[in-house]
Parts: sequence; C-alpha cells; structure tokens
Amino acid sequence: MMKKFEYKIVDSKDVETAGLFKGRKREDVENYLNALGNEGWELVNVDFRELEGGLEFAGVMKKEV
Repeated sequence: MMKKFEYKIVDSKDVETAGLFKGRKREDVENYLNALGNEGWELVNVDFRELEGGLEFAGVMKKEV
C-alpha cells in the first residue's frame, strides 16, 4: 500500500492566530511548531528571516494520512 500525505502551509501569522502566542519570538515559533509536531506534522521545508527583533517564517509541513 502506498503512503499518503496531507500538507499544510504555515507562516508567522499562524503563531499569532494560534491564540497562545502574542509575538514572534524564536521560542514562540518553536513552541508552535512543537505543538504541530505532537499532532503528527513534520516540517519539511522552512524559510526564516529575523527582522527588527522579530522572526518571520514560512514553511511546509506534512503528515501521513
């Protein structure tokens, strides 16, 4: 049987809208991505940029279905 995957695009805005984080500090992003990892999501590609003390990122996650 072939494996099947679901994909999800995540970015900096998701950290703020998760309702748990007020900023985009490195630890906020790590906590957000770890929470998704606990749900079975795996980060397969990411682009990080630090701007004026904040962190911007965009990434692709996948999860086996």
